[in-house]
Amino acid sequence: MQESSSIGIVAPQTAHFDAPLTLKNGEVLPQFDLTYEIYGTLNADKSNAVLICHALSGNHHVAGKYTETDKNAGWWDNLIGPGKPLDTNRFFVIGVNNLGGCHGSSGPASIDPLTRQPWGSTFPVITVEDWVASQARLADYLGIQQLAAVIGGSLGGMQALQWTLSFPERVQHALVIASAPNLTAQNMAFNEVARQAIITDPEFHGGDYYAHGVVPRRGLRIARMLGHITYLSDDAMGMKFGRKLRHGPIKYSFDVEFEMESYLRYQGDKFAGEFDANTYLRMTRALDYYDPALEHGGDLSAALKPAKADFLVVSFTSDWRFSPARSREIVKALLDNNLSVSYAEVTAAHGHDAFLMPDPHYHSILRAYLKKIELRKNISAVPIIERRGAL
Repeated sequence: MQESSSIGIVAPQTAHFDAPLTLKNGEVLPQFDLTYEIYGTLNADKSNAVLICHALSGNHHVAGKYTETDKNAGWWDNLIGPGKPLDTNRFFVIGVNNLGGCHGSSGPASIDPLTRQPWGSTFPVITVEDWVASQARLADYLGIQQLAAVIGGSLGGMQALQWTLSFPERVQHALVIASAPNLTAQNMAFNEVARQAIITDPEFHGGDYYAHGVVPRRGLRIARMLGHITYLSDDAMGMKFGRKLRHGPIKYSFDVEFEMESYLRYQGDKFAGEFDANTYLRMTRALDYYDPALEHGGDLSAALKPAKADFLVVSFTSDWRFSPARSREIVKALLDNNLSVSYAEVTAAHGHDAFLMPDPHYHSILRAYLKKIELRKNISAVPIIERRGAL
């Protein structure tokens, strides 16, 4: 096996699109920007391109670092690079910041070309289908007619799935990881509590806080703290924090007493300093709205009929927010359409965040599947069920 290494120093780029984009809700973006990063080399026939779709708080910075002293590599750096499961010596990898984002692509904090002011509350509500439509524009911009694969975890997995429905001829493989065909009522409830924390923050100003020179920091902090609780499993939280006290004996106060409280407050403060509240509202709403079966009377098999790609679906045993049962719904619907599907259910203790972790078994599954893509072998139409540990 080739030794893996860092992809090195990378730099974001921005593509501008003048052609209007009609959104699912009927509104029209007259023009827009997409910020993206690319890793590896596009081959002569442009057949080795892989698109990475990010989750709720992700962005285009998927791998590598911006400077030699940069402490933070891209959010999926453990997966992408020379010799890594998604090998950039063989694949041309694209990371993109979705529309409505706050890391360079057009979003609520960017300038409305008509008013010359930040979009703020007037930026449209974006859907997964809109993201896929804009990503297809980016593929056109890069001269790529067909993607070797689209890969995403969580909300990114929904985008990978939607690619096979919106553009069935343009994607050969879809890797849908720790995802679901739609949100459960409980998941939608978590999103609504997070949104209400932001919307009811006195500094929110109806979404036009830019004009007031403030940030709804308190709401963002609570939203992120809530999110972190749902991304981790009870076992992972217990192993990492347990009931450890932060400083000596109990003080019987409402200050930080436990390590868990310190961790949540740190994550909340960090997130509030680097993420946009209006973007958070729109990302969670896109999660709520995604449901390809809705227009088919709830029949997911009928909804996935247009798909032609081969699939790898991966779930994690401790992921209670996007449970393995939800992934198996996708697998069944795909098999109902006689599509080629491999399914892996990985025993992991990290909860929903497991898809971001460098778990050896998980990475070996991705490496094997991506190797098959590279060698252009056919994937069996029989689902491959992989589990490790006790069921």
